[in-house]
Amino acid sequence: MPDPAALATVVADRIAPDVVVLHVSGELDTTSSGELTGPLEDHVAEGQRAVVVDLGGVKFLGSAGLEALVLGQQRASRGGVEFVVVASTRAALRPIEATGLDTVFTILGSMDEAVERYSA
Repeated sequence: MPDPAALATVVADRIAPDVVVLHVSGELDTTSSGELTGPLEDHVAEGQRAVVVDLGGVKFLGSAGLEALVLGQQRASRGGVEFVVVASTRAALRPIEATGLDTVFTILGSMDEAVERYSA
């Protein structure tokens, strides 16, 4: 159960046996980016086809949160795991686009798109 006092929470879910979704909510900044870093380290592993990071519940995405995403992307790339970010809100998209990371990440507009992508 997520800690209600935490700035950010991450809940892991599976949409396929080899595809994990990390649902992120709250504020990802210097004090809370570890909430995402840990699950990314746990779930970006060989044998996974993909890791989907759902930023739908993110209210603020700071540089430390972006760094956690970049490190997750790099780890996934080294392990042959597809890394996908679901971002449709301004709070999530704006920092990603402003830093040019929209050219680095595979970005989907909704969890429905992610489910469709990996249900085949």
